[in-house]
Amino acid sequence: MNADQEQRIRQWSKYLRDSGMQLYRVVGGAAKLDRDRPVTDPRPPAEATPINISAPPPAQSNDTVESLNTDDIATRAAESLDDIRAEMGDCQRCLLGRTRTKLVFGEGNSRATLMFVGEGPGADEDQTGRPFVGKAGQLLDKMIGAMGLLRTDVYIANIVKSRPPGNRDPQPDEVAACLPFLLRQIQAIQPQVIVTLGKPAARHLLGLEGAISKYRGTWQSLDGIAVMPTWHPAYLLRNPAAKADAWADLQQVMHKLGLKPPSQ
Repeated sequence: MNADQEQRIRQWSKYLRDSGMQLYRVVGGAAKLDRDRPVTDPRPPAEATPINISAPPPAQSNDTVESLNTDDIATRAAESLDDIRAEMGDCQRCLLGRTRTKLVFGEGNSRATLMFVGEGPGADEDQTGRPFVGKAGQLLDKMIGAMGLLRTDVYIANIVKSRPPGNRDPQPDEVAACLPFLLRQIQAIQPQVIVTLGKPAARHLLGLEGAISKYRGTWQSLDGIAVMPTWHPAYLLRNPAAKADAWADLQQVMHKLGLKPPSQ
């Protein structure tokens, strides 16, 4: 991380402290949900092999992350997605706010049992303010349909909520600005299963490093929520042969949720 990035993170940390939000000190590589905050409609924990999750990213260093100011979060009982979106406002917490067209918060069923998480918005999403609406999103819709579900049955979000210029990878400070809001979305929705789409989503949410081929199709855990990493739909468009792998991953998700394909 260069000096400019460090300065931007320090400025963002000061903003968080001044506004009373939950802060994170960079000390690791994965995300941590605040389980001290009460939620409504609790679901039993998913059966998944837990990994060592120490706290929220960015997961682009060997540091771990330590959660601070948890008492502030504990007061947000039964926080809704509308509450979270209202707090984001016209978000300018990182430089992506200057270049985006529309913020892409996420959409779907606020009590979904299944959630999909990608890396960030593309050009189509930036124009519409909706996640996964381009060609990759159309393929994702077909994948959801093959599971016997509608897009409105699930919830779809991204690691960052503003499009990085030229679809570049988000910078560490950009992930640090957005990820706490994603974790709060997950806490509000309380899905039974999360499917991460592509390597960056798995890296930032779970702290998984290395090629995605090493861990896709294997159950992970985010503080008791079962997580299935799989290929990003954009990758599947470029490599149709990998669709069989993705379908095998989704079949594991269907089995865990008790779903059957529409033809059965």
